[in-house]
Amino acid sequence: MSRIAFIGLGIMGSPMAVHLATAGHAVTGYARTTVKAVPLVAAGGHATTSIADAVRGAEVICVMVPDSPDVHEVLAGAKGVFDTAEPGALIIDFSTIRPDVTLELAAQAAERGFRLLDAPVSGGEAGALAAELSIMVGGAAADFEQARPIFDALAKTVVHVGPSGSGQTVKAANQLIVAANIEALAEAVVFLEAYGVDLEAALRVLGGGLAGSKVLEQKRGNMLSRSFEPGFRIDLHHKDMGIVTAAARKAGVVVPLGALVAQLVAAAKANGDGGLDHSALLRGVERLSGRADKEIS
Repeated sequence: MSRIAFIGLGIMGSPMAVHLATAGHAVTGYARTTVKAVPLVAAGGHATTSIADAVRGAEVICVMVPDSPDVHEVLAGAKGVFDTAEPGALIIDFSTIRPDVTLELAAQAAERGFRLLDAPVSGGEAGALAAELSIMVGGAAADFEQARPIFDALAKTVVHVGPSGSGQTVKAANQLIVAANIEALAEAVVFLEAYGVDLEAALRVLGGGLAGSKVLEQKRGNMLSRSFEPGFRIDLHHKDMGIVTAAARKAGVVVPLGALVAQLVAAAKANGDGGLDHSALLRGVERLSGRADKEIS
């Protein structure tokens, strides 16, 4: 069992920290909003009011915050992890950020005597709650093996995909695939409704064939009920699609479908849907089709 600091206790971080505590690890959590630590404390963990207090004595430091600047502030900012953690600590960044930022932070970590794994996750809130995430890990193989008991408490699929930055690159590809799938599902829903088809029945049979996917399985309920309580916000997927398109340009490859979906995600955000679940891309298709008259619940 490890002494773990967990920084970031939001929609994803909170259940992940809880799973680590219930697995027997000694978990100390930090979140800017103290009420977010309540589930962790109820599970036997501890809460602190500063990063420095959270990382004191920690062998492993987990980070789950929204974006590249947030990770940079947590790790390299004044009184952040690099300033206050124990020498030799293993840092696991579960956030989804730019690969180049990960490479920069990994180099700084090594200079300061730390080890950094980039370990972004896929599976959304449902996967975090069920401890069935998919985790793609970049960094040294030895550090990955040391972290396996932590990953195994959180995920169903854990793969070491290469050196530092590789996890974030694979996650960018994941977000491209997920966004394209959600958009295709949303377009299919509007198409089916236009013909008066029994939508629940149609999605059930589509899910049993080649059109079936985790996206259809997990998001059809949102689209059927027009309930878009965020499991993964459009704001965050907008950020991720920016990572995809920038990284593709840097590599000199074209992602024409990705570029189009990135624009559709941006349009959803611009129309005020940023705080909704990414399944609310359905609302964008409805707007474009002149059918935006359904209220969300």
